Amino acid sequence: MSHATTQKGIFAATVLANRQIGECFWRMDLEFTGDGALAFAEFRPGQFLQIDVSRLGLPPEDRIPPHLRDACRRNVILRRPFSFADVTAEPGRTTAELLYCVLGPASLRLTTLAAGDSASIIGPLGNGFSMPANKRLALLVAGGMGLPPIRCLAKHLPVDCPEVETIAFVGAKSIDALPFEGDLGEIPAEVGPFIPAFAKLGVSVAVATDDGSAGYWGLVTDRLTRWLDEQKGWSPQGTILYACGPEPMLAAVARIAGQRGIDCQVSMERRMACGVGLCQSCAVECRPAAPLRVGMEGSQETVYKLCCQDGPVFDAKTVVFGENK
Repeated sequence: MSHATTQKGIFAATVLANRQIGECFWRMDLEFTGDGALAFAEFRPGQFLQIDVSRLGLPPEDRIPPHLRDACRRNVILRRPFSFADVTAEPGRTTAELLYCVLGPASLRLTTLAAGDSASIIGPLGNGFSMPANKRLALLVAGGMGLPPIRCLAKHLPVDCPEVETIAFVGAKSIDALPFEGDLGEIPAEVGPFIPAFAKLGVSVAVATDDGSAGYWGLVTDRLTRWLDEQKGWSPQGTILYACGPEPMLAAVARIAGQRGIDCQVSMERRMACGVGLCQSCAVECRPAAPLRVGMEGSQETVYKLCCQDGPVFDAKTVVFGENK
């Protein structure tokens, strides 16, 4: 599995369904045909799309959360970036699942799309996750709405790399903040195939919640550390970590990986106005792969890369997280 090289473009997608699956979570299913189907058939986990919401109106007043009733009145001009939770390519069509959380005026407008509507999409954009050679264990870490690209990755890994064992660690503030559909039932603290979204992919999962309302009581990074401490015989060189979620979580995952000698890729999030590298608004501070100038070995000098073009997936060793600045 390598970084995608597909040709991006502007495509029209047909909405197949768009429904609420939680207090603020929604699931939208899209269908691409023609050139769009070909482009998104090569979509890789970790890549993203930009969706146009500028022509969408507001839902009825009774469907607008009270805390958004003032903010939602402002115009939304720029497209908004989203990652897919699933992509399925079939002859002549590609379908995709989008999980999103209603947080502001743009995502609120998305809820007005109904089956049969058309959505203007730019994509596939950015670079996705990659699988280096000689890996036998992939550990996937998702925090909150970092789940979609991680779930997409969980689907692709067993297919593209069947020799690699895949285990997911999912964290949220509480059980209500887990972006899963349906009744989750009793979630144990141990690793196991009990979440349908992962079980049907053959991927075991461990859940952690800050308040202990589901699974392990504590941070998902603490659950990951505990699992690593409990295992015997695993090889750091044969293991890779993938993570998507809040930046403090990504920093913690990168630190765990560095301390244990594990390769790690993190999906970063930035505000993106264009998604194609023109506006330069999504800079990520990184350490250069090689000295910027002769004789500068060991220098603390950094460079800025664009989340939309160079990322959103980065080698964790290269990212300068806020706590390290």
